[in-house]
Amino acid sequence: MLNVRLIPRLDIKGPNLVKGVHLEGLRVLGKPEHFARHYDDEGADELIFVDVVASLYGRNSLTDIIRRTASEIFIPLTVGGGLRSLDDIRDVLRAGADKVALNTAAVGRPELVREASRRFGSSTIVVSIEAVRRGDRWEAYTDNGRERTGLDAVTWAHRVVELGAGELLVTSVDREGTGTGFDLDLVRRIAESVPVPVIASGGAGSTQHIGEAFLAGRADAVAVASMAHYHLVKHNAVEAEFAPELNTAHLRLGRGFSRVQDESLGEIQRQLEKLGIACLHRRGQETQSP
Repeated sequence: MLNVRLIPRLDIKGPNLVKGVHLEGLRVLGKPEHFARHYDDEGADELIFVDVVASLYGRNSLTDIIRRTASEIFIPLTVGGGLRSLDDIRDVLRAGADKVALNTAAVGRPELVREASRRFGSSTIVVSIEAVRRGDRWEAYTDNGRERTGLDAVTWAHRVVELGAGELLVTSVDREGTGTGFDLDLVRRIAESVPVPVIASGGAGSTQHIGEAFLAGRADAVAVASMAHYHLVKHNAVEAEFAPELNTAHLRLGRGFSRVQDESLGEIQRQLEKLGIACLHRRGQETQSP
């Protein structure tokens, strides 16, 4: 049995959970805390929170959200977006994060990865790589997929691991939010060439896609967003006081689901088991069973 992690990814803008396509066209879906509690109940292995406008404004504004979330759930939390210094990293870790994800600041000053891994431990430092395919290679982007770096994504992956990154979050900007499946070539190219865990992100639309990321892409974990968020929006009531802020009519009317499988996290985990893939939470449940 292949042992893996299934990780909902929550992109945050201000106080809201948002979702777009290719990291653009962001729509408000609800309160991130509401989604986080639900995913904890469903058996998520971890959660990833990304402040998607933090680099644009030069700050991460998730501290309060993370503090509230960490007080209620007890699975590992990774926080990214706008973390530019050791002090920034320390602040989100003190708020309750278990790991931090670095991208824009790491590209701007790679030594930050080394300094952070030495101060907080390499297992705490995730480097996020947002990649756009350029023919037979991929270019790393920053600022939530907005800014080109000129860096080859695979070469950059090698470098940050040498600097001390303990994990990589690899997002295909081309596939993100489309529900058409992961860029398996990208994921596999990086996963097979670095000695640290790789989280595949961008493109999950079905359990088959997730299974492919593990079996063909060699990923250690998969980040899901559209599948998890749309299922929750469709099948669970939203708090009445928050409803006016939402942009979910297209989902409730069925638009936006055409390429996204309507399955809960628990059902995805059960289907993965049929493929010989066991998620961390499910393994823990089996261990605890009499």
